[in-house]
Amino acid sequence: MPLTFHNTPGLVAYVTCGDPDLITTREIVMAAIEAGADVIELGVPFSDPVADGPVIQRASERALKNGTSLAQVLTLAAEIRQRAQSTGLVVFSYLNPILRMGVQKFCSVARHAGVDGVLVTDLPVEEAGEYLLAVRACDLSPIFLAAPTSPDARLKRIAEASRGFVYAVSRTGVTGARQQLNDDAQKLVRRLRRFTKLPIAVGFGISNAEQFAEVGEFADAVVVGSAIVDTIERNRGREAEAVGEFVGKLTGSRISV
Repeated sequence: MPLTFHNTPGLVAYVTCGDPDLITTREIVMAAIEAGADVIELGVPFSDPVADGPVIQRASERALKNGTSLAQVLTLAAEIRQRAQSTGLVVFSYLNPILRMGVQKFCSVARHAGVDGVLVTDLPVEEAGEYLLAVRACDLSPIFLAAPTSPDARLKRIAEASRGFVYAVSRTGVTGARQQLNDDAQKLVRRLRRFTKLPIAVGFGISNAEQFAEVGEFADAVVVGSAIVDTIERNRGREAEAVGEFVGKLTGSRISV
């Protein structure tokens, strides 16, 4: 199934699987989908999440204490796919869990589970040759991160390797909500459009409806992660309801396409 954004701007919603537990994660994801999320990023908890800020780091720690594994995340993906046929599902992982499972096995199981794409946050495109062969053989969309500091030659390579969408990082540094966005993201999107016709999704730092709308003026989609994980952390016992309310505020003024 191709990754499709049904609204303008599209919403990519990230969750750390297994926080607070896998059953609740499934209900959180379904609440986000019902509130208008177009694509779900299923975050695989990792012991050394160097690209993530403190909110997602804490979520990963809690999920790992629960024993959450990549195999369980793929089982969760299959359960979500049974309930949501048209929503994009992306596995968001560091490379190590995939290597431990085996790249070929991971790709096969992910495709069988109904996963559409994979984003490996610490795998640079320059070192992704074997990985790209494996994911494409299983009809999975490889998604790469493009940073404001990347030269044009690297952006071109990222754009050519990506499928589904290109993830434009709004700023340098780790993940985490921010009160204000700088103009690096808009400049990066403008540069990327020279190299690809794929949708461009902007993430890292979007935390409220105003920022969501602001980014939607120049990007095809918006990635919201830390703000959702923070909502889960602050609303114990009503996580799914709280995420549904938060996502609904983000998506309330969008245009259906």
